[in-house]
Amino acid sequence: MRSPADLPENALSLFRFLLKDTIRDWIDFRSTDQSRGVAPPPIQKPADPGAGRVSLPPPADRDVRRLGELPLGEAIARRESVRRYGATPLRLPEVSLLLWATQGVRKVAGPTSILRTVPSAGNRHALETYLYCRAVDGVEEGLYRYLPLDHELVHQRSDPGMAAELVHGCRGQAFAGAAAATFIWTAIPYRMEWRYSLAAHKVIAIDAGHACQNLYLACQSIGSGTCAIAAYDQKVMDDFLGVDGEEEFVIYIAPVGKVD
Repeated sequence: MRSPADLPENALSLFRFLLKDTIRDWIDFRSTDQSRGVAPPPIQKPADPGAGRVSLPPPADRDVRRLGELPLGEAIARRESVRRYGATPLRLPEVSLLLWATQGVRKVAGPTSILRTVPSAGNRHALETYLYCRAVDGVEEGLYRYLPLDHELVHQRSDPGMAAELVHGCRGQAFAGAAAATFIWTAIPYRMEWRYSLAAHKVIAIDAGHACQNLYLACQSIGSGTCAIAAYDQKVMDDFLGVDGEEEFVIYIAPVGKVD
């Protein structure tokens, strides 16, 4: 399927239907994997034990909390999409705050339940957070994945020309490669399908919006800006992260940089 001409005639109606709650009329929730007693998928994607890790300052650290002291009302009033960034790198405490604000863990309530800083349908949290660090103090340039249970970054790869790869994947949007760091969220749909079957896919998209809005507000608190990107080349970005594009795929992107 490469063009709108390849879609079925009722595609528009179908896409609109999938956004409505009426899709639940199709589903027998007694037949979901959760209802049938199938073990849930891991709440955090396993990491290569031999990969390098970056320990992040804990969210309770005074220096991290002090970064987020901008009043909420002011952060909301200032919120805007920013596509031009200064040359100042992000500091590790700032990166720690942004990761905690978007997918941080407040409490592990059980093997299938984690309370985070953002809401998620059924507490399923189908997102994984990848971070391309171009200019983060003390962090080698490269691609990392956030481990929310450990509050660490695990190194994925470092290769020449990654900023240009990212711009290409974002369909030529140059600011993606000029940011100090770029958040790339993937979805692991089975985490949500395990409980909600076909109804999972609407709420995965909603969850991504929750995470990105928290990023916008947290950026305001550290004198930074971001701009959400939904226009990207799916295969190029999946390949950039090294994910299979089926059981895990890119769903949202947000470059972050300091504002002059």
